[in-house]
Amino acid sequence: MADKFNWSTTGEEVVNEFASLIKGKTGVAPGGLGGATAIALAKAQPSLILLHARSEAKIAPIAKDVQNEGVPTRSVVMDLASLTSVRKAAETIVSQSNIVIDVIINCAGVMATPYGTTEDGFEQQFGINHLSHFLFTNLLIRAGKVANGGRIVNVSSGGHMFMGKGIRWDDINFSAGEKYEKYEGYGQSKTANVLFSVALADKLKSRNILSFSLTPGIINTNLGRHQSEDDIGTLMEHVKTVFREVPTNLDYRTLSQGISTQIVAAFSPLIIDQSGGYLIDCQIQPAAPFASSLENANRLWAISESMVGETFSF
Repeated sequence: MADKFNWSTTGEEVVNEFASLIKGKTGVAPGGLGGATAIALAKAQPSLILLHARSEAKIAPIAKDVQNEGVPTRSVVMDLASLTSVRKAAETIVSQSNIVIDVIINCAGVMATPYGTTEDGFEQQFGINHLSHFLFTNLLIRAGKVANGGRIVNVSSGGHMFMGKGIRWDDINFSAGEKYEKYEGYGQSKTANVLFSVALADKLKSRNILSFSLTPGIINTNLGRHQSEDDIGTLMEHVKTVFREVPTNLDYRTLSQGISTQIVAAFSPLIIDQSGGYLIDCQIQPAAPFASSLENANRLWAISESMVGETFSF
């Protein structure tokens, strides 16, 4: 069964396989890929899906589709570019005493944006793609809102392997934009997603909470809206060169195929003993060495705590 899922597997196929493990669970899924994941998971009748996005208007159509499957939803409005908004969203969930979360899927984000900063002054790709998820997830864990045996899934990208060389430890904010390169910024933020999972897996062993990261593959979504056709063409040529030794298909995947790996990460019983692992095409595969190091993961954790102004000890 370990080889049952691959590049072409759809989210619906994974849901069908793990339907008994999904039924009755509670999960948090952001918009975008998270929305498609929520709709697919609804087929297996989880007890509740929490949906978050920047506005109720963005949540509403996803909530309607999930509810049409007979699954209740709750909305959590959260702007990932504002740590104040992230804290408020976490407080909204913490205040609901009847909610314990089985799965958190952190997959909202931006890609290759022009230089800009979040409300709190951080380079926006790092702030939105990493710091917001770091703070939100840890606030819920600290409050005891993640179930024993639960999972935290961080959606990274294969881009972490070649867009830069990991974390710019001495200059995460690119000298306030003076040294900014948009793909390097994206690679740094996606490396952070992998390292966050490595750290969580290590810190949460005693609580039996698992964490995984993954790449959804190449999908034609609005994530690339800041890239020109020339940008995309050049990027794809680079991808083909770098990934020639990686056992994957570099063709575009459908949205349904793109959500399959995160559903495997969230529910597969076959990877329980590989917490902290990184998935490609629904299978555990090596991440870049600089993204797999526990030393780097702990270093990033400490820096992230300093940036968000919170200490998390588990």
